[in-house]
Amino acid sequence: GPCKASKPALEEMADKYTKDVTKNISFGIVYEHNLQDSIHSYNVRAFPTYVLIVNQTEVDRIEGVNMDGIRQMIEKAGCGADLSAGQSLGGGSTPLSAADARAQRLAKLGGGASSSTKPPTEDDKEDTKMESEKVEEKSEENEVKDVEMKDAETETAEKDPTVGLDKGALETLTGSMGFSLIRAQKGLLHGNGGTVEGAVEWLMQHQDDDDIDDPIPLKPVEKAQSYKCNECGKVLSNMANLELHANKTGHSDFEESTQTVKPMTPEEKAKKVEELKALLKAKREERENKEKVDDVDREKQRRFMGKEMAKTREQMESEQRKREALKRKKEKQEFKRERERLRAELAKDKAERRAHQGKLSSKLGVDGYKPDGIQYDVGEGEGEGEGEEQAPQPAKPKPKASVAKIDEYIQKVSSYRAGGDGGKCLKILFAYVRNVVDNPDEDKFKTINMENKAFKAKVKPFVGAKQLLMAVGFKQNENGDALHLREDADPEVLAATKTKLETALNAY
Repeated sequence: GPCKASKPALEEMADKYTKDVTKNISFGIVYEHNLQDSIHSYNVRAFPTYVLIVNQTEVDRIEGVNMDGIRQMIEKAGCGADLSAGQSLGGGSTPLSAADARAQRLAKLGGGASSSTKPPTEDDKEDTKMESEKVEEKSEENEVKDVEMKDAETETAEKDPTVGLDKGALETLTGSMGFSLIRAQKGLLHGNGGTVEGAVEWLMQHQDDDDIDDPIPLKPVEKAQSYKCNECGKVLSNMANLELHANKTGHSDFEESTQTVKPMTPEEKAKKVEELKALLKAKREERENKEKVDDVDREKQRRFMGKEMAKTREQMESEQRKREALKRKKEKQEFKRERERLRAELAKDKAERRAHQGKLSSKLGVDGYKPDGIQYDVGEGEGEGEGEEQAPQPAKPKPKASVAKIDEYIQKVSSYRAGGDGGKCLKILFAYVRNVVDNPDEDKFKTINMENKAFKAKVKPFVGAKQLLMAVGFKQNENGDALHLREDADPEVLAATKTKLETALNAY
């Protein structure tokens, strides 16, 4: 700390002043653990504190490490040695032997230098011994006297209570109002607030007191005996306890107090130690019990969360199994429908082969074999484009496309589920009808090319697709390669068919 760090510099300064014969000053170091509670009587507020005492009276002090301040304090106080009377006991110069002291005295009395250089005789030695004993006795008497004076001064310290009174108020009470100085001082001391009005009020109430004109007694000076924490009110006996309290609580507002803290006896200390041990034991048990309760709560929470997670996981797995089962069921149903459709197509092909002597009304396209039997049941231009090698067939009645069967046509197209072919056909049909409804003045939307790839792959193969277009107003041209919207096509039928196709496409 600063005390230990500054000690070498202080010792060097002490050695310097001790060797200086012009200074009469002694240095000493006092430790806090040696003073204990007596440190309050010196009003020590910081470490280190350097105090200059002259004739048992404090002259000045320096708080904190400040060597230049110490030198200035010594120079200001003087502390000069009386060279005419020799060095005082405990002075700053090197102590002289009895023979040297006698030689100096003889020189001052006019004995001359030669007398000091003569070898001392037996009488001289006896005189020197007697003088040394006298000096030691005198020194002991001075030390006892110094201690007694210090104790007396400590016990009789008093102060004048009238020093801090308002001089202007005193002048008003004595000069303008005619009160005596004693009464004016008492009025200001005992009146309300130390004002002229308070003093006059007090004097009017006590002017007939017997001691109204008695001198004002001096008040004893109360010295700080302890420290008080203004934040919690606790009284602390010394600086060490103050620092411990500040570090423990974080409090920083302290003041000096005149209240005396009575030191504890060994029995009280032992009792206090037992109380602290019991308090620590109780706190430790309380903490352990609280930790046990917290552990139980945490375990309950962990188990609850585990059950909730297991329940959630089981529910998710159950829903996943249901979805998978529903998916498998749907796939089975689609497979069954597709198998039935294929069986129907095979039966139809067999019937057609029997009717055409083992031949099918088919043609080989760029995309492979496409049996015409699955393309159209009815419709204009059926059979066109067939090979000339086929035998002429008897004409069959061709049912005409009807507006009343639009829903039936849409249902037939929607029944094609394999590979999503029905949905693709519905999407093309919806585009054809929507373009005509949304753009009635555009001629390009009134013609459908039957030879393009989209029509041949996604519309022509499905029963009911071409019939739907013809039912809403389209008519095949003479060449059989396009459909044209008739002039008398009903817009309301087209709009209604558009809505139905959109609904079927969303449902698909």
